[in-house]
Formats: sequence, C-alpha cells, structure tokens
Amino acid sequence: MADRLYAEHPPTPRWTHIALRVKDIDASIAWYTEFTPMELLEKRQDDMGFGAWLGMSDSPDTPFILVLAQFLPETDPFKNAPQEILAPFAHLGIELTSREEIEAMAAKGQAAGCLGMPPTDMPPPIGYICMLKDPDGNTIEYSFDQGVYAKAKEVWGA
Repeated sequence: MADRLYAEHPPTPRWTHIALRVKDIDASIAWYTEFTPMELLEKRQDDMGFGAWLGMSDSPDTPFILVLAQFLPETDPFKNAPQEILAPFAHLGIELTSREEIEAMAAKGQAAGCLGMPPTDMPPPIGYICMLKDPDGNTIEYSFDQGVYAKAKEVWGA
C-alpha cells in the first residue's frame, strides 16, 4: 500500500469529525441538510454498508465533518451492540446568529415533529437554546449567544 493515498493533509494534528451510526442513511442525510447548515460532501457504498460525510463548505482548509454510517446487517461490526444515540444531554451543537433564528428553528422542528426542547434561556455561557432530534433520536442543540466565539477570540486571538 502506498505511503499516502491523498495529496492533501492537515499541517498539524486536527480534530476532524464526529461519527454516528444511523438506521437510514438517506433519511439522516435529508434531515441534516434540512435542519443544519451542513451540506453533503460525499456519499458512498461498499461491502460494509453506506457512508456519508456532511460539513460546512466554507471551511475546506479546516474541515470538520459529521460522518454518518449505515452498516448492512450481515457485515455490521457493531451488530451486537445497541444503537448509540446522543441524548438526553449528549448532543451536537450549532450556533445560530440570533434569538429569532432559534425560535424559527424550534418552530420548524415542531412542525416536523422533531422538537426535543423549546427555546429556553439558560445561564451563561450556555445562552438561548432549543434542541431537535434527528431520525435516530440524536440531540442537536441550536444556540445563540453561547460565548464559544467570544472565548476563543479572547484566549486564542483572531
């Protein structure tokens, strides 16, 4: 096997992805592209099943990817393990740009039957949040004024 398969690599070690095992890859791709700002980067199939990478197209130099994997029953290396989900507190977090966007996302989730928590003011640094559930029951938190950007700028500069 070649030393390298690809021409592009990170300049330093980087956090690159979170992976979720899903029951229906197409339903999950549709949900994440509808309810998050992520876009489908790639979908593929092999003898193990189906895989998809979703991410933000505005960060090709520092990609952070959501990996979705649907294994086939006969080749699922985790078939004896329960289907893991991020819940009730474990979650993926997405920061929106206003309280109004939080309320709109909650209304969209309510209409689609996937609202997990209505808009709620939480103590600092959590901010104003709501939560939706993806097709497998994973929790996605949408926040505003959470402080992640402010703290990163304060500590790491920009």
